[in-house]
Amino acid sequence: MTNSTWLADSGQTDRLGRCLAETRPPRAVVHLQGDLGAGKSTLARALLRSLGVVGAIRSPTYTLVERYPLAAGGEAWHMDLYRIGDPGELEFLGLDGDEAALWLVEWPERGAGGLPVADLRIELAMEETGRRAVLKGLTEIGQAWLERLTREGAFAADS
Repeated sequence: MTNSTWLADSGQTDRLGRCLAETRPPRAVVHLQGDLGAGKSTLARALLRSLGVVGAIRSPTYTLVERYPLAAGGEAWHMDLYRIGDPGELEFLGLDGDEAALWLVEWPERGAGGLPVADLRIELAMEETGRRAVLKGLTEIGQAWLERLTREGAFAADS
């Protein structure tokens, strides 16, 4: 299942983040893909804020991973793998998949083979004066998540 939505401004990006938070499953892996400046970190921040994260939500560009306690329990891990040279470097980050309720992974292709399978892939692309977000459910969890998003009116299905 694939859905897409037009994000004309940061307010609509925040709305998508809220919708993702309101419909998310208890455990999920999300891969955020797109060029530099496409809005991956902006969407991740909106989602984390909507899940009750308070205080600064830092970009993991240099730290590679930032961990946030969630209001409903568990942790969210926001990762930016742009700076890793080899998927084997993930081993040194101390990632234990059982700890995180939510993985938000920017530049997941750089960690290929060392990451859990994505439930949901979000591809962001600059278009004209805004962004296009294409969401793809890659597992049963991801497909069910997209169905909930569609029912909640987060976007109109393109296909």
